[in-house]
Amino acid sequence: MKTILPRMVSLHEVALRDGIQNEKVIVSTEEKIKLIDRLADCGIRQIEVSSFVNPRLVPQMADAEDLWKKIKRRDGVRFSALILSEKGLDRAIQCKVPHVGIFVSASETHSKKNSNKTISEAFDEALRLILKARSVGMEVRAGVMNSFGCVYEGRIPVEKVTALVNRYLEAGPDEICLADSSGLGNPFQVKDVLQRVKSITGNMPLALHLHNTRGAGLANLFSALEEGIDSFDTSLGGLGGCPFIAGARGNISTEDTVSMLHEMGIETGIDLDALIQASLDFEKVMGQTFPAMVSHLCGAKG
Repeated sequence: MKTILPRMVSLHEVALRDGIQNEKVIVSTEEKIKLIDRLADCGIRQIEVSSFVNPRLVPQMADAEDLWKKIKRRDGVRFSALILSEKGLDRAIQCKVPHVGIFVSASETHSKKNSNKTISEAFDEALRLILKARSVGMEVRAGVMNSFGCVYEGRIPVEKVTALVNRYLEAGPDEICLADSSGLGNPFQVKDVLQRVKSITGNMPLALHLHNTRGAGLANLFSALEEGIDSFDTSLGGLGGCPFIAGARGNISTEDTVSMLHEMGIETGIDLDALIQASLDFEKVMGQTFPAMVSHLCGAKG
């Protein structure tokens, strides 16, 4: 039987948060605003603008309030932020952030490194944050980090992931996101975990946040497409990596993902040529060549 893939896929751009959070070159607020505008002009309709975290631990996010004050909010473009604590949520509320991501880890070791909390402690706080965010009219994406493995603990039992998702559903988030934070997933595993999670989420929107640590990011995305998943996090240029996961590489590249999807006849609403140029220009800002493939192939032709 032929698998029917989604005809349209939505991409959630995370370069401004996950992408640059680990970079030593501090991106100015003005450059961030320029990039946000360019991404929106390319047709990207979901952009993660920042996280509200301790600026001492993640200096790249120190301008979160100033950035949210200055960005041009657009109809049809969903701007969001990552939240890890009640203090961070309060800051987001003050900035009138319309959509937040609230994540916990399926790995005890990573949870302690990421939030200095056990999974149980982190999850209790996450539920409180979801309810508080919903009470002020925010949309909420609830996520599970290290859903497909952890660099510190190895394979994560799928039962731990489904148990966390089940508890999330009680709080009524708008979306569930499974994150391959360490980039250890493989296509068969992605399919298995998704089938198990979909059996309990029903009609709840489900997204994937994939890293490309071992080069399997797009293969894992294709496996998810076969399971009907039509929402993915991507990062311009393939930038990214968690400060609290040793060796974590970048997210799947936005331009590589768009190129592959378009070649497969799957729409994204994104102008690939404009996106490639935005990536090449942002390389100059960062002073490096990004891991993305297609931008350099196409750039060489130009």
